[in-house]
Amino acid sequence: MPEYILGISAYYHDSAAALLRDGHIVAAAHEERFTRKKHDPAFPAKAGAYVLAEAGISLPEVAAVVFYDKPYLKFERLLETYHGFAPKGLPSFLSAIPVWIKEKLFMRKMLREELAKLGPGKPRILFPEHHLSHAASAFYPSPFDEAAILTVDGVGEWATTAIAHGKGKDITFLRELDFPHSLGLLYSAFTYYCGFKVNSGEYKLMGLAPYGIEGGARVEGYRKAILDEIVDLRSDGSMLLNMDFFNYATGLTMTRDAKWEAAFSLPRREPESELGQEHMDLALAIQQVTEEAVLRLAKTARDLTGCRHLTMAGGVALNCVANGKLLRSGLFDDIWIQPAAGDAGGAVGAAMAAWHIWMGKDRTPLPKGALDRMRGSYLGPKFTTADVKRLAKRRQAPFTRFEDFDALCDTVCAHLAAGHAVGWFQGRMEYGPRALGGRSILGDPRHPEMQKKLNLKIKYREGFRPFAPSVLAEKVSECFELDRPSPYMLLVAPVAEALRKPLPEGYFQKPMLERLYVERSTLPAITHVDFSARVQTVHRQTNERYWRLISRFNEREGCPVVVNTSFNVRGEPIVCTPEDAYRCFMRTEMDHLVIGDCLFSKADQPAWAETEDWRDEYELD
Repeated sequence: MPEYILGISAYYHDSAAALLRDGHIVAAAHEERFTRKKHDPAFPAKAGAYVLAEAGISLPEVAAVVFYDKPYLKFERLLETYHGFAPKGLPSFLSAIPVWIKEKLFMRKMLREELAKLGPGKPRILFPEHHLSHAASAFYPSPFDEAAILTVDGVGEWATTAIAHGKGKDITFLRELDFPHSLGLLYSAFTYYCGFKVNSGEYKLMGLAPYGIEGGARVEGYRKAILDEIVDLRSDGSMLLNMDFFNYATGLTMTRDAKWEAAFSLPRREPESELGQEHMDLALAIQQVTEEAVLRLAKTARDLTGCRHLTMAGGVALNCVANGKLLRSGLFDDIWIQPAAGDAGGAVGAAMAAWHIWMGKDRTPLPKGALDRMRGSYLGPKFTTADVKRLAKRRQAPFTRFEDFDALCDTVCAHLAAGHAVGWFQGRMEYGPRALGGRSILGDPRHPEMQKKLNLKIKYREGFRPFAPSVLAEKVSECFELDRPSPYMLLVAPVAEALRKPLPEGYFQKPMLERLYVERSTLPAITHVDFSARVQTVHRQTNERYWRLISRFNEREGCPVVVNTSFNVRGEPIVCTPEDAYRCFMRTEMDHLVIGDCLFSKADQPAWAETEDWRDEYELD
């Protein structure tokens, strides 16, 4: 009989559920995709029900349910932190501790009550440590038999950073850095100070950094202030934060604003207010410090393990700019990063830790031709033509069904070449924060106006934010300075020199939006202001339909790249169902929608009427 393990991450942000069958991932999904609440922290009831249904089993058939951290250790950290900083932090103490005493301290009981909603039975409940869940999510699905493991996030129970050695089925921890000293929380503090939302806007800070003037006096001054006053960054990558600057340990905000304003001569930016060059320079300074810390940590991991391969997880592993520089540093022969590197990925990691460590099961060989054991991260729900027809009937929505997929690709390619934006909904939904061609909005990267159109008329988000290219894996080195797969959009690489265009005189003195709309390459919609791009390589073995579409686009247009952005608007989770996709399509200025073999064109659709502003549904991220 098959053995099943259910992994759960919940109660902080990005709750998720994942199911293993005999150690192999059957399904995994974020709760937010079902509830439509961005970063939903609730118990993943809908995601849990989905993964069980995908396997065709019920809860009594599950050998163990594995929660992604140890609540008692986390409670210990809270108590010791409040005690250590007393009498500071009383408001935070009075807010947090009653919730713990009433609910979270009795996590096993709370989980039993929630699991009961998924069905009868009382499977065993296990609690691996948070960074073990991250480490397991990084190492076990990777293609490596042996590797160094680096996990970096805000905080788990105590640990904020860990270095481990993975070999076979075993993971051995070698070093840990404990709260309150945290690279993840340092980056989040700058996210907060620059006016973005913590645990959501960190990728905006990363995207803003290239607008800073590298080598400029202000960037250098900010970087010096960070390293002299805020963080003592050691040669091994460990760090001590000057807690006089931070409020997160016992307060309800990230920073002590007066200290920061004195250090940077810059007040905290209010959310949604105008971005100045000083904010861009501050973003670049902290990005540089983060990259240096990651490089030092990676070198320590190599020295401690002697390994030539590295695996990574934790929220900081989503910093794809740092990842790209780490890869190009040559410290390791290759790097593999968990596509759901944040807390959602803890569900897969917790389940895998239980399988390999608690149950003592050996790893199985990598399937022939597979890049890793994540199946392209296409682990969510899929839908049928019958589902699409039901949607069309409900909405009285005309569509064209294509019996020949090549004919559908030709039609979509023509729309892309005409400058149209196309919603692309195919197969199983992605696990992790990136859309990878299952729930994506596509465009032609050669169109200079495409970035502006996608940001302002479809995504309704800040105009400075860059878009990622999806490129045929076979053609990646022709377009980017990258010589290996990047299937999960977690590596930033420079655009190939041959595709670049010279910058106009005085470029770095121009305002942000003028710099943004300068054509820097023959692929302007995906070339960021520093000539970089967050690359996704598309592989036939993991997503044949998406590969075939881009192949046809290359045959017709001589371009093996399309713009790929997630299928959602700002503040909305990535779409999950055909209904979600159609709603987003009709609410925005998207031109066409493809669901499976069915094409919906905006000009043919009935008028979309809503009595209230639908954007009020979504809290700005």
